Amino acid sequence: MDSQQDPQGGRLARGFFDRPVLEVATELLGCRVSHAGVTIRLTEVEAYDGSNDPGSHAFRGLTPRTRVMFGEPGGLYVYFTYGMHFCANLVCGPVGAASAVLMRAGEVVEGIEVAGTRRPGVVDRDLARGPARLAMALGLGREQNGIDTVAGDSPFVVRAALSGPCAGRPAVVCSGPRVGVSGAGGEATAYPWRFWLEGETSVSTYRSAKVRSPKPAILSSGP
Repeated sequence: MDSQQDPQGGRLARGFFDRPVLEVATELLGCRVSHAGVTIRLTEVEAYDGSNDPGSHAFRGLTPRTRVMFGEPGGLYVYFTYGMHFCANLVCGPVGAASAVLMRAGEVVEGIEVAGTRRPGVVDRDLARGPARLAMALGLGREQNGIDTVAGDSPFVVRAALSGPCAGRPAVVCSGPRVGVSGAGGEATAYPWRFWLEGETSVSTYRSAKVRSPKPAILSSGP
């Protein structure tokens, strides 16, 4: 038996995730993730390499927010961003490495009606086109943070691809800078760690990080 895959329904085993983040990221393309009645085929991901990566939440070490990233490979790291959205990552590498793959976008292949109720009025290709949309379509929130996706009773399941690099079949994988990452971690030549399947309409639109203007100095009227 392949140590990276469970014989029950093609569920990916811990060995799949217990590898360098760039290997896991590219091989997750085409894989299927399922939760709460919806299955999505991943078409776009981003890699984050913990303490080796200035773009990672875990770059400065362990915090209550990033604790899941330092745990077992195959864990689900769900975080809240911009005060309104959740995004979801799959933890990889050995315990303590804190590397993870952000699930950026995908195609809803099962449960499209369920996903539609979570994102009413949205056309099918946009249901999971972007990390916040993907998390919403799958019904992910704070309660799902820390799920062990490789456990036999896990409500979140990652399965091998029916086609694409995860299944060992030919596919064109593109790479480029990560979306919205500022500073050193957003440097395109050093971190071209966004990966997507060429020709997929569910892949999100690239946006560079917004450069924030410095706040004006407040002049004091005192001594």
